[in-house]
Amino acid sequence: MLSITPAKSVMKIAFLCQALFMLTISAPVRAADNLLIISIDGLRWQEVFRGYDANVLAEPEFEKHQKSILHDLGAKTVEEKRHKLMPFLWRVMAKQGVMIGNRDNQSAMEVSNTWWFSYPGYNEILTGKADERVDSNKPVANPNVTILEWLNQQKNYQNNVAAFGSWDVFPAIINQERSTLPMNAGFMPADWSGLTAKAKWLNALQKDIPSPWHNVRLDAFTVGFAQEYIQAKQPKVIYIALGETDDFAHDGDYPAYLRSAHQSDGFIERLWDTLQAMPNYRGNTNLLITVDHGRGNSIETWQHHASPKATRGYLSDLAKHKNGIEGSNQVWMAALGPDIQPAGEVSNSETYGLNQIAATALILLGQNPDEYAKINGKPIGKALPILKPKQAHNETIKN
Repeated sequence: MLSITPAKSVMKIAFLCQALFMLTISAPVRAADNLLIISIDGLRWQEVFRGYDANVLAEPEFEKHQKSILHDLGAKTVEEKRHKLMPFLWRVMAKQGVMIGNRDNQSAMEVSNTWWFSYPGYNEILTGKADERVDSNKPVANPNVTILEWLNQQKNYQNNVAAFGSWDVFPAIINQERSTLPMNAGFMPADWSGLTAKAKWLNALQKDIPSPWHNVRLDAFTVGFAQEYIQAKQPKVIYIALGETDDFAHDGDYPAYLRSAHQSDGFIERLWDTLQAMPNYRGNTNLLITVDHGRGNSIETWQHHASPKATRGYLSDLAKHKNGIEGSNQVWMAALGPDIQPAGEVSNSETYGLNQIAATALILLGQNPDEYAKINGKPIGKALPILKPKQAHNETIKN
């Protein structure tokens, strides 16, 4: 029988401990299994980071709403105003996650497309690159493969991706015919298997309550259908596109735009709470929020958005604005989750791009953005520096 001296035993145990320690520190942090991406159509960074715009609200046409808005959203400081407008973003996301795009703090984010309106913006969010072919808001099938479509083809994510939108152009943006992704957008009813009583009720209610717009439904239905689908099917990747803010702005209804922004914040909190109440998602889900474009930065232009190129063509009704609608290329984003650096409100940073959302989303899911980029023929934007660093190094530990 082989005899092992006490000294040798101690050395052997020490070696094993060192090996186990090396394995532990060299293993990267596991990415969360789930991702929720939410876009809020055309919500300006100004309201998100400053609260309501007193100059716009003071316009005579809004006089009958001023008292109620000031009662609900008014405050003495910018910090208090923005907290009242979007309490979840500031109470939770700004403290536990990260927010980018407050130009008052020298933090900027911009679109990279040359159009500054919705379809090009959504294409940029979901593909990581601008595409000059996407030059209108017409429901033309997107020639690009979005990250949603690509993820649905990857191991562990097949049949685990779903999209919901208030705008009826989303089936074209995500190219539902080609991607075959589960989707509920525009005025579509819930049609998946095993509909709950609430989903059936939402179907009936959607028929009974007219939308103010012909091609955008009320966001409450989008969120309601998304919640029902999440609870029934538990997809790993969920995209939800809210739309009311943009349409109320185009209508020139600033009070309704503000209330919709506030409601959007409440919807996001509701969705987050829904996920945190479910074992598969709790502590295992990252959240990204952004917008497809900004809006004009003055009393005269806050309702609109368009680049100089767009005003000379597709949005020629804004042709008097020869420099485009200044400020409508300015966007923002927020993120929260186990893989997000809790950096709070970013300041004094470089200018980031909307085309960086896609790579950020892929890395959060443990996917290689370079592999996805091959699909559409050219590189995509680099991931935003908002991710927790991997706990990995390969230095040799010396005794």
